[in-house]
Amino acid sequence: MSHSLVTMSYIVATILFILSLSGLSNQETARRGNYYGMLGMAIAIIATTLSGSVTSYAILIVALLIGGAIGAKAALKVEMTQMPELVAIMHSLVGMAAVLVGYANFMDASTTLSGVEKNIHEVEIYIGILIGAVTFSGSVIAFGKLSERISGKPMLLPGRHWLNLGLLVLAIILGRMFLQQTETGGGTFPLLMMTLIALAFGVHMVMAIGGADMPVVVSMLNSYSGWAAAATGFMLSNDLLIVTGALVGSSGAILSYIMCRAMNRNFISVIAGGFGTSGGEAAVVEGDVTPISAEDTAQLLLDAKNIMIIPGYGMAVAQAQHTVNEITKLLRDKGKKVGFGIHPVAGRMPGHMNVLLAEAKVPYDIVYEMDEINEDWGHVDVSIVIGANDIVNPSALDDPNSPIAGMPVLECWKGETTVVLKRSMASGYAGVGNPLFVLENTRMLFGDANATMQAVLKALKG
Repeated sequence: MSHSLVTMSYIVATILFILSLSGLSNQETARRGNYYGMLGMAIAIIATTLSGSVTSYAILIVALLIGGAIGAKAALKVEMTQMPELVAIMHSLVGMAAVLVGYANFMDASTTLSGVEKNIHEVEIYIGILIGAVTFSGSVIAFGKLSERISGKPMLLPGRHWLNLGLLVLAIILGRMFLQQTETGGGTFPLLMMTLIALAFGVHMVMAIGGADMPVVVSMLNSYSGWAAAATGFMLSNDLLIVTGALVGSSGAILSYIMCRAMNRNFISVIAGGFGTSGGEAAVVEGDVTPISAEDTAQLLLDAKNIMIIPGYGMAVAQAQHTVNEITKLLRDKGKKVGFGIHPVAGRMPGHMNVLLAEAKVPYDIVYEMDEINEDWGHVDVSIVIGANDIVNPSALDDPNSPIAGMPVLECWKGETTVVLKRSMASGYAGVGNPLFVLENTRMLFGDANATMQAVLKALKG
């Protein structure tokens, strides 16, 4: 394939990637956006394969088959509840790829660059490995936290901010040493030392971030993986990788900013320090809960005119979204107004609840963002909270000493009655007790969310 045809293919792929991002910004066009992305990636792979830069097609085909098989198996096997950790571990692979490509470029003896061009190329290698190593180790720790292999409690070392600053200064010093030594054919030692420092920095950075900030971490690592891909593109002189990495990096950064705004958090403070505690121990909440049965819940729904459903991670764990959709259809057929209130950080990654509801084929036009509904709770007769905790916690607004103080939440307690579905009184992922559970107009429906929703559905039909 000629160089001009390869360039044209890359331009087409870039346009498709932009259309993909545009499509993914809206639920109704998300499926089409995915198709654009798949087509763009297929064109990019084919164009690169036929560009004449491949030295061994046998190795390439084996790599594609192995990677494709692993990806297909992961996509078929993974549950929706495991999607956040899958995304995190995929980000780690992008980071590791940047590190490996960087070292391959550094050890490539066939390069003919000299002077300023050689210095620029070495800076690209150094920065690419730095970003890749931070992305890799940070994503692995995020995977461990999201899959609960590692505690969600932030690890706050004494003087951690000075430690981070020291690591950054050391990386800069090593960068200067690297550039000086490469002029005489060296540079291996400072590059290896920087890699170890970057790996340690990635671990420390994510370990210091608590459970409630994990959606921000996922979007942040998404941004890092994009910049790592862009750095790889510079090292390989591949324009498509540069553009694609910049698209992913910038969109991830914007998403991180949106997540922080939704939590009333400063992005720098999320990175610099921990937040929340482990999800095992609940803070003490004084008062008695009022339990309710599935049959009484069904009667509440039948008597109500305006119903709002608030899904959380517990709905994902119980795989209750399909049952909830059946109940929604039944209630709407009876003339009830039913909506879904979605908090931007509900679940363990951005858009987690939107994906679950789309999977269950819940109509897009009855799914509302927090800002759209927080002024209307006075008109809601019954709110059904399914496995959510931190996003409906009044202490975020009432208790200045709460770890989630200042975080905007769905103010469902302002409605007439709130029914909360939970397995137990345990706290949520941020480890913060919830006064909502003991309010006078709150009813607790204990048990597995899918089982209890099935019982409510049966009572509604009866």
